[in-house]
Amino acid sequence: MGFTNFARKVRDPSLPYGHRVVALRSCAQLYRPIGFEATVSYLAHKAGPFREDEEALLRALGVIEASRAVWQVELRAYAAARAEAKRRGLRAPGPRERNPNSPEYWYGARREAALHAVGHWRARLRSAGLTGELSRTVDLCAADCLESGGVQGERERARLAVCADALERRMEPPAHRDDAATYFHHRDLLRVVRLIGMAARTDDEDQGADGHD
Repeated sequence: MGFTNFARKVRDPSLPYGHRVVALRSCAQLYRPIGFEATVSYLAHKAGPFREDEEALLRALGVIEASRAVWQVELRAYAAARAEAKRRGLRAPGPRERNPNSPEYWYGARREAALHAVGHWRARLRSAGLTGELSRTVDLCAADCLESGGVQGERERARLAVCADALERRMEPPAHRDDAATYFHHRDLLRVVRLIGMAARTDDEDQGADGHD
C-alpha cells in the first residue's frame, strides 16, 4: 500500500483510532529521510501527542505530507531534467548531479529536523553506553551541534570528516560478517555524523547549491 492510501486511513474517522496511528507510522516508513524512529519522534515534537489526540494526529499527517510534497516537486523536476539530458545524448547523470530519489533530509525544514534527529540519536546512543573513542567523539560532535544550532566552524567540520572516514573504513566488508553488533553500532554512529552534516546547512543553502550544479 502506498503513502496516499495510508494517509487516507489516518484521516478516516470510521477506523479504530489505533489503526489510524499505525497508518501514520506506515507513512513514516515510506518517507523517513531522517530515519523512521527519528521521523516519528519529530512528528510528535511538531504536532503533539498524536497517539492519544486526534487533532495532533492530523497535524502530524499534515507535517509529513507537506515535506513529502516538496520532495516530490524535486523528483518531478529531476525526472524532467534527466529526460531532457537523455534526449541530448547524456545517458548517465553527471558526477556532481544529486539524485533525489532517496530523500537525504527533511524537505522544508532541513536544519530543524536534523537537529531533532541528532538529539534523538544522541540520547539513544548514550543510553546504550559510550564505549570507545569514536563513540565519545561522535557524542561530543553531537553536543556541539545541538549547542550551536547546527552551525559548524572549520574545527568541527574537520573533526566530523575524520569520524566519517574512520567509521566508513570500519564498516568495509567483511565487517558485518565478522562482528554484526559492532558493525551496526558503527552504522548508527555514522548516521549521527551525517545528521550533524545535514544540520549544518539550511534549506536556502541547499537550493543555492543545487542551482549551481
